[in-house]
Amino acid sequence: MSLTISIDAMGGDYGPEVTIPASLDRLKNNPDLKLILVGDEAVIAQHLAQNRDEYRERLTIKHASQCVAMDESPAKALKNKKDSSMRIAINLVHDGYADACVSAGNTGALMATARFVLKMIPGIDRPAIISTLPTIYGHTHALDLGANVDCTAEHLFQFAVMGAELVKAVENIENPRVGLLNIGEEDVKGNEQVKAAAKLLENSALNYIGYVEGDSLNAGNIKVDLIVVDGFVGNVALKSIEGAAKMIGTALKDAFSKNSLTKLAGLIVYPVLKSFRKRIDPRLYNGASFLGLRGLVIKSHGGADILAFRTAVHLAEIEIKKDVIRKISEQVEKTLAMRETA
Repeated sequence: MSLTISIDAMGGDYGPEVTIPASLDRLKNNPDLKLILVGDEAVIAQHLAQNRDEYRERLTIKHASQCVAMDESPAKALKNKKDSSMRIAINLVHDGYADACVSAGNTGALMATARFVLKMIPGIDRPAIISTLPTIYGHTHALDLGANVDCTAEHLFQFAVMGAELVKAVENIENPRVGLLNIGEEDVKGNEQVKAAAKLLENSALNYIGYVEGDSLNAGNIKVDLIVVDGFVGNVALKSIEGAAKMIGTALKDAFSKNSLTKLAGLIVYPVLKSFRKRIDPRLYNGASFLGLRGLVIKSHGGADILAFRTAVHLAEIEIKKDVIRKISEQVEKTLAMRETA
């Protein structure tokens, strides 16, 4: 199976300092993987050093004369940055040279460019961002996490169809449990948009389990495989979770660094703390998929370090192998046909 990924090597807060070492790590760990590093060829070559010869058969550089800034307007990036590393990396997917694109660049510009170049799956109105979140049960998936501020009930339903198919493919779950994020589990709660979405989900073939509250994103009293939410609330929730994880890590570090006694206690419980940190480490959950497009695009956190970006590239590998785009497209077509005959 083809397994070629285009990397926006210049994107993100740290650019090649992170994207190239992370890419080399993935090449080392997956002998079937081929990568196309897109960006300033001279800069990329400098960061590759002797590794370029080592992976010559599986590593290609594609020169790009421009780079999209992290604070650049999506509209301006789309219009004026046609030779950017981001645009060329997406073009490679469109033209069939790459099976997926991974970028840590400007989210708005990445979404706008990907939508313009790759187009939407027929039957899907808007793309949505889906990612994995740690929970007491292991992990769950949630969408939309920021692509759409205002969503209709129909949009939420479409997100659920796409998200459920991705979870089914990636997690090997035959019938994923789908929940709709709300301010309570009772039927009378929620705004009209959420209530209307609930009715669509109840009348669908999805394994809809009803409303779930915010604690289900990490520690709800029931296991849910997919949580559906509009992009405004979803993005706020995601950033809150990331902030809480950082706060807990910093508070624990400070607590065990106060004096010699607490430092000794820290050494004793270090294995436990290390295991705890790994479980909630956002870097191990980095990488969000843009669902609804005709090609596979993975968004890495802009501030990702080498471990985090490596996680995003690995996610792209998994979704390529699971043929996620084809499966989502087929499921959307099937769902539309069922609704027309109902």
